[in-house]
Amino acid sequence: MCTVCGCGTSAVEDPNKAQAPGAHTHAQAHAGHNHQSHDHHHGHDHGHHHDHRHDHRHDHDHHHHDGHGADPIHYGAGLAGVHAPGLSQERIVKIERDILSKNDAYARENRHRLAGNGNFALNFVSSPGSGKTSLLVRAIEDLKARREIVVIEGDQQTSNDADRIRGSGARALQINTGKGCHLDAHMVGHAIDTLAPEKNALLFIENVGNLVCPSAFDLGEAHKVVVLSVTEGEDKPLKYPDMFAAADLMLLNKADLLPHLDFNVGACIAAALTVNPDLQTLVVSARTGEGMEAFYAWIEARAARMAVAE
Repeated sequence: MCTVCGCGTSAVEDPNKAQAPGAHTHAQAHAGHNHQSHDHHHGHDHGHHHDHRHDHRHDHDHHHHDGHGADPIHYGAGLAGVHAPGLSQERIVKIERDILSKNDAYARENRHRLAGNGNFALNFVSSPGSGKTSLLVRAIEDLKARREIVVIEGDQQTSNDADRIRGSGARALQINTGKGCHLDAHMVGHAIDTLAPEKNALLFIENVGNLVCPSAFDLGEAHKVVVLSVTEGEDKPLKYPDMFAAADLMLLNKADLLPHLDFNVGACIAAALTVNPDLQTLVVSARTGEGMEAFYAWIEARAARMAVAE
């Protein structure tokens, strides 16, 4: 079980497409399992100990409200910031730290390897339907004459997005996470092995559509780029603050739809800056190309800065 997000993540392998080997399972098991071990083909074993008790009592003083004026219900007020029935907060803290520390070790390896090869990597995160794939297709078509671009695509199922990316002229590898709601650094490391980006190539990582869990997982990227569509609501940064706090750039996408929507761009950017005062923002349209040149200039400036730092 991945206690950061509560998901069970497993890579679903399709014999008809390349997969990142070793993308393993965090099994979510709640009953009847005292010891569960997983033997992964990449050479190491993980032993999971599930000591879940289901005889616990809930002593709640129930009050019925109609929803008007009722206080919000806050799960996760404990040490780990999450609520998982059957697990103490202390136990959750330990599991979460173990998962993230292992992920961070893989991320450091990825970052060192990418920097050594001059590969500038961006981790694109968003909720489903923000237009990430369309934005990447537009960027690839506009930038491919300047330098090679390779793409890692993350989805629970299908290779639809990777197929779209390949159609734009870039090499792409699909990672299917099964029940998982985010990519992790181990998966990305295997994908880098398979793609073997050329020296100084750009690496775009399109994460699974989710504004919660990917915020906690470093993949070895240079920057997280959060994509927010103007169709989603200007208060998204306040509702999902961890993601916007973890990002370095917000792309406010689908700007071509603004004349048809009741969306306050200024209020949205103000909300994002409330969460992360250092967040840079660009208003773009993958469809019309509005604002995309500014995004490309942002990429080139930061890629050059990384090259100097190395």
